[in-house]
Amino acid sequence: MLETDVLIIGAGAAGGVAADALSKAGVDVVCLEQGEWQAPADYPAQRSTYELEARKQWSASPNIRGGQRDYPIDESDSDIAPLMFAGVGGSTIMYAADWPRLLPSDFRVRSLDGCADDWPIRYQDLQPFYERTDRDFGVSGVAGDPAYPDGEDPPLPPLPIGQIGMKMARAHDKLGWHWWPAAQSVSSVAHNGRRACVQWGTCMQGCPEGAKASTDVTHWPAAIARGAKLITGARVSRILMSPAGLATGAEFVSSDGTWDEIRANIVILAANAVGTPRILLNSATSGHEAGLANSSGLVGRRLMVHPFANVLGYFDEDLESWNGHVGAKIACFEFYETDPSRGFVRGAKWSLAPTGGPLAAALPPRAGNDVWGPEHHAQVRKHLGRTISWGIFGEDLPDLDNRVEIDESLTDSDGIPAPKLTYRMSENSRKLLDFNIDKAVESLRAAGAYDIATESLMRYSGWHLLGTARMGDDPADSVVDQYGRAHDVPNLFIIDGSVFVTSGAVNPTSTIAALALRSVEHLIAHRRDQAVPA
Repeated sequence: MLETDVLIIGAGAAGGVAADALSKAGVDVVCLEQGEWQAPADYPAQRSTYELEARKQWSASPNIRGGQRDYPIDESDSDIAPLMFAGVGGSTIMYAADWPRLLPSDFRVRSLDGCADDWPIRYQDLQPFYERTDRDFGVSGVAGDPAYPDGEDPPLPPLPIGQIGMKMARAHDKLGWHWWPAAQSVSSVAHNGRRACVQWGTCMQGCPEGAKASTDVTHWPAAIARGAKLITGARVSRILMSPAGLATGAEFVSSDGTWDEIRANIVILAANAVGTPRILLNSATSGHEAGLANSSGLVGRRLMVHPFANVLGYFDEDLESWNGHVGAKIACFEFYETDPSRGFVRGAKWSLAPTGGPLAAALPPRAGNDVWGPEHHAQVRKHLGRTISWGIFGEDLPDLDNRVEIDESLTDSDGIPAPKLTYRMSENSRKLLDFNIDKAVESLRAAGAYDIATESLMRYSGWHLLGTARMGDDPADSVVDQYGRAHDVPNLFIIDGSVFVTSGAVNPTSTIAALALRSVEHLIAHRRDQAVPA
């Protein structure tokens, strides 16, 4: 049986940040990761079958991908399918690397709009950690975005916005609408051993160039060099508890089917907003019959996923819109804040992304229709390189009925009960998306689009899994405090997207990383006062 001071469960964005900070402080750390290391040479971008593999072996959906280390998810009662990746680096292996922050208003939704809840922290509390994680992840961007308060400049110069970015920027200048080159955790120049981006345009199936910041590249090598131990192929079944109500470690099964336990003084969960509540609910025991850290009844509740719409414009000229980094060329925050005259609260962030290669033209993954028969070649010519896409992320307000539970019959390959998602898009989200779709159509028309296609709710868009173990000051209506410490189990911490109080309308990885760093550094600073098992 292994022993350690701190056990981390999950080696993704939050787990990598935590291991790096703890190892710097000289803390003994072990991380259990259910997936494996990824070899950049195995990423499909280098193969002619790339677009096919992106739809199966390298799909972001674990149910479609069906990898050996994935666990199944019952999504039959969910409007949106969850997307995630098991491996060192977690979902940063397959994220688009779009790197916006939450805006100040996102932390004060109850105060400003009379709905949802306020966070127990403010933007200013997180800003120093945003700036530090920007440096750690090597973020490329442009200073001075008027959507954000003043602060440090991005550490690296911006990535190119390309023809599609220039065309839409000019259109928004005419309309008087916000746009800004999007911040990306992709190296625009060589940085900390990473090469500069060469615009493969394949970010969401791994970066073969090593330019995209995933924690297998940015954090884990240094943490391991300092002594942190990372055990891959280790699927955690439950957290172990002492009679005194403290976490004592975890039970896990290795990839060879061997079951084992690891003892720890402190346990940190970083398994994402589906995996973390799954482990907590599967850890039910005497005194915690409804699941671990669940006296509030909120573990697994308030799932938020950012309803996503796509608006595609067709243009006469070749814009090479298949080319470039995937996260966003430019972003628009024009319709992010609440305007009561619109009939809904909160808003959306728009991202301008490439529209894919030949297969995407034949089988559009978002807006657009697949066309076969005599018109097939005309359809591909119309789409390939001549389209511009606005991806719209709508804020998702927390709802107790949107939840992660343990499925009554579904298990993973080791017999551990699997999660079930229940998620229905709200009327507010429907109105929000419809409004922003109309505005995106106006944007594309202003840029000269002669035809428009829309997809008003994309099913396979559950990239942003948030809110299933929310933070707060009151144990009656939250799972953890502002530093991720569980109210019910004082040596158990949660540092992933589960702790979000509200979702905002931006890609969450930057905020997850900043929150993880803030939480772990607070733990380090107060470790002498930390309750641990006898």
